[in-house]
Order: sequence, then C-alpha cells, then structure tokens
Amino acid sequence: MRKTRIKICGITQKEQAEEIAELPVDAMGFILYQKSSRYVSPDKIRDMLVDLPPFLKTVGVFVNESISEISSIINSTGLSLAQLSGDESPEYCRSLTESNIPWMKAIRIRNQNSLDIVPSFGASYVLLDAWSEDEYGGTGKSFDWKLLQKLDDLSGIILAGGITPDNAGAAVSLVRPYAVDVSSGVEVRPGVKNIDKVKQLIRVVSDAGG
Repeated sequence: MRKTRIKICGITQKEQAEEIAELPVDAMGFILYQKSSRYVSPDKIRDMLVDLPPFLKTVGVFVNESISEISSIINSTGLSLAQLSGDESPEYCRSLTESNIPWMKAIRIRNQNSLDIVPSFGASYVLLDAWSEDEYGGTGKSFDWKLLQKLDDLSGIILAGGITPDNAGAAVSLVRPYAVDVSSGVEVRPGVKNIDKVKQLIRVVSDAGG
C-alpha cells in the first residue's frame, strides 16, 4: 500500500519550521501571497530554509504571480517548487515548465464539474482544495471527498481543505491520496502551528494506512 505523504503548509516561524522538520513530514509550504494572513517574505523564507534538512521538499505558494517573479523567488530562496493556487491556466503552467521551474497546480473544487479541468494541466501532482468565492485556500473548509472516487487515477492527488487530526484518517481511508496538505487544521492561529496537533496528524495518517 502506498504511503500517504504529509505537507504542513502556512509556516511562518523559523523555530517551528525547524521543529516540524524533525518530524516525519515530507514537505512544508510557505505562503507568498501578500493578502494571506500566513504570508512570509522571500527574505524570511530564505532564512528559514538555511537549516532545514536537504531532502525535505519546500513549497512556495503563489497566487496569480508573474512567471518572472516566481522564477526569481524560487532561485533566490532555495524553494523546491512552486504551488500555483490562483487562476493560472494550463498554458501558464507550460511556460513555467519551459522556464525549468518545478510546479504543481492547486484547483478549488466546487462540484463534480470542477474536476473536469484536472487533466488539461498535464500535471503529475494536483492539489485539490475546497472552493471559496473570495479566498485562494487556507479556509479550513472541506469539499465532498466522495467526488474523487470518479477519478480514474488518484496516485498524484494531494488532498487539502479542512483536514484535521480528527478527519485525516477518514480522508486517507476514502481517497488514498498521494499526500494530504494541512494548514489551519493544526494551528493555534493563522501561521502559528500547534506542534502536538502536527504529531497527532502524523499518527492518524500512519494509522489509516498512510
């Protein structure tokens, strides 16, 4: 059975980044969307990444940013890849590939029709989050995970949106995603994680067969 990986997103503090890096997590996310309550500057991200393990994936979360700006930030901070959480098109994503920038696309799911665009990106990994009219993620809301049962291939699905230690086991058992992405579900307040909740999440995902 494939191991479900874990990404802890919305990290804003160097001490917490280092503490979480010592746990069995696979990736960390850093928000570079300035309207987010979890925004961190490229300079701060660069400082946080200096002492992290070399094989830990570090993901920069962007929303409708220019390709040149993403390229500059990825190269200057040492982030592993870009997560595109805005309204980026398949053509935009192909341009990133041509610019040698590793990326993954986040798609907000409102209903079954929302899944129809997934194949058009040609992405190995797609993050699926809950739909919101006015926010690009981090809402703490879930979508109907049963919608994903109609997808032919779930091996590259990263499940996000309202995942907590209380429901992560059900999510993993139902969807068997490549990874779960958790932010608000393990927080004290936006950008400040509860390390005990992170540890609990890890145990729950592991117990669910992840």
